Amino acid sequence: MAQNDPKKISEELGDLVFLGVFCLELLRDQSGIGIDHSLRAAADKLIRRHPHVYGDTRVEGGDAAYHQWQHIKQKEQGTKSLLGEQPPGLAALVAAYRTQEKAGAVGFDWPDVTGPLSKVREEVSEVERELRWDTVEQGDGAPKPPPPEAVAREIGDLLFAVVNLSRHLGIDPERELRVATGRFRERFAHIEKRLAESGRGFRETSLEEMDTFWNEAKAAEAAGDSS
Repeated sequence: MAQNDPKKISEELGDLVFLGVFCLELLRDQSGIGIDHSLRAAADKLIRRHPHVYGDTRVEGGDAAYHQWQHIKQKEQGTKSLLGEQPPGLAALVAAYRTQEKAGAVGFDWPDVTGPLSKVREEVSEVERELRWDTVEQGDGAPKPPPPEAVAREIGDLLFAVVNLSRHLGIDPERELRVATGRFRERFAHIEKRLAESGRGFRETSLEEMDTFWNEAKAAEAAGDSS
């Protein structure tokens, strides 16, 4: 869907609907519960969780409606936290985004983008701090490397902070990371093409020259965007 092609989007959504119907048919064969029950349950849940739309409840604004929805969902699921349950298989970026979204709906959030931006800078400095090797030398005279667990923890905090910054800017981090990965692949393919033209491989080419090819690809992208 990142390609924004309506025909491809329609095709993928069709595949998704087909898979859902197929799974529901399998469930019906195994338990007797199928499409009709599933759709009725979804409709009933929609009505229960939106009393301001289907009932007499009044709320002011989208934030209040979302807060109400979270409280109703929490009560139905019997969870103690407003963050609710989280599917274990949910993509990490999506899980972070949804968690932050739920916390923000009850007021646990920065008022503007300066807060999450500052947090990203703070987390970068935390990573840098953990990467500074201990000045105390070991027996063989080598510096002691940073503990991998501590570095990994700070990297995780940094990723979480970047997702929060994305959310405040109204940007889908999952989509943009996918697009960025696509850009990397295209630029890398340009490097491979240039090396093939010169009859060389990566091991015979300096990083500086590869970086020049990389910048060629970026310049070509910019020229294409401006045309």
